[in-house]
Amino acid sequence: MKLLRYGQKGQEKPGVLDAQGRVRDLSGVVADIAGRFLTPPELDKLRALDLDSLPLVAGAPQQDLRLGPCVGVVGKFICIGLNYSDHAAESGMDVPAEPVVFNKWTSAICGPDDDVEIPRGSLKTDWEVELGVVIGQGGRYITEADALKHVAGYCVINDVSERQYQLELGGTWDKGKGCDTFGPLGPWLVTADEVADPHALGLWLEVDGHRYQNGNTSTMVFQVPALVSYLSRFMSLQPGDVISTGTPPGVGLGQKPPRYLRAGQVMRLGIDGLGEQRQRTISL
Repeated sequence: MKLLRYGQKGQEKPGVLDAQGRVRDLSGVVADIAGRFLTPPELDKLRALDLDSLPLVAGAPQQDLRLGPCVGVVGKFICIGLNYSDHAAESGMDVPAEPVVFNKWTSAICGPDDDVEIPRGSLKTDWEVELGVVIGQGGRYITEADALKHVAGYCVINDVSERQYQLELGGTWDKGKGCDTFGPLGPWLVTADEVADPHALGLWLEVDGHRYQNGNTSTMVFQVPALVSYLSRFMSLQPGDVISTGTPPGVGLGQKPPRYLRAGQVMRLGIDGLGEQRQRTISL
């Protein structure tokens, strides 16, 4: 299934994409694409639905029908840094011996095609296409062997980052990762049963039509089961938590010379089978 949330900001309703690429309303079935509605029993109920019997929503998704972030009421937005060896190299950093863990604040979350705001005074706002993992079954001390049973599905994430805030102002990376609009999610949450291998997905990103990133999840340092298991050692993972799994090379920081976003540009990014995002950058 391709689960989504549609409508005006802050008023999104739950929906699902049908076989014809149209949005069907799920409001009569679930309250939101969030929390307990992402657990295995609830997803099984959704799979049993006759989608053609659900109300058809007017408009074409991502054209004249806005899509919101594909997961609502996210409890934790956990990110993994330097998880592609070639990205670590372009950043001038060593491949980590253990996953690098940081946070994006949930206030950074926005829809897949919403405008991305360049923070006031920012000179180093950057892009990062990433595979998002959404937790369905919560747990602690999850084994790698069982980890994928805890995954509800996958989505596209743009881990927008401000490099000066992240790397030059001291302390943790978080201050350069969590600005408002720095976490576009979607367009949809593709349930895990429709992703045969999350470690064989092409992912790419363009700015103003120029392709900067063109990678594959097969080159991750730490794969999804390892990440889910590792994180569950330090925190309980709960339904609706989002894990952003790192980016392949080609970010602005790694260009020679570095290139950063400015107002009026357009980012386009996608992952095989998970859809595409498109964001315009604006100044505050």
